[in-house]
Amino acid sequence: MIQEFVQDIEKSIASSSIVLSSNIQKHFGPALEAVYLKGRLLIIDSSILEIAIFATESCNTLSIDKYRFHYMDSTDQMLFRYDNSPHHSEIGSHPHHKHTLDSIIPTTMPSLTDILNEISVVIIECHS
Repeated sequence: MIQEFVQDIEKSIASSSIVLSSNIQKHFGPALEAVYLKGRLLIIDSSILEIAIFATESCNTLSIDKYRFHYMDSTDQMLFRYDNSPHHSEIGSHPHHKHTLDSIIPTTMPSLTDILNEISVVIIECHS
C-alpha cells in the first residue's frame, strides 16, 4: 500500500503539464510500513510547491498522519498552504485547514492532483 501511494504521487508529478522539475525525497520506515515524502516542485511560472507527507500502513489501511502542501510564488511569498497541524481548533474541519493570504478556512486533505489543478487555475488567473 505504501509503495502504491508513493507511485501515485510520482505519477501525479510526472503527468502534470505545469511541473518543470521535482526533487522528492522518500524515506521508508521498517518493513515499508511508513514513508516520509519531502521535497519541492518547480512550477512553469517559477513558483514552488513544497510537499511534506508522513503516511503509515496498518492492517491494510493507509493513514496520512501529517501533511503540508505549501505553495509560494517565485519570491517565496506564500500563496496558500494546506496542512493538518493541530492548531486552529476553531476550524470545523480541525485539524485540516487551508491558509490563504488573508484567512484560514476549513478543508479536507486534497490530493496532489487537486493541488496541481488549483495551481493551474492560479497561473491562468495571474496571466489573464
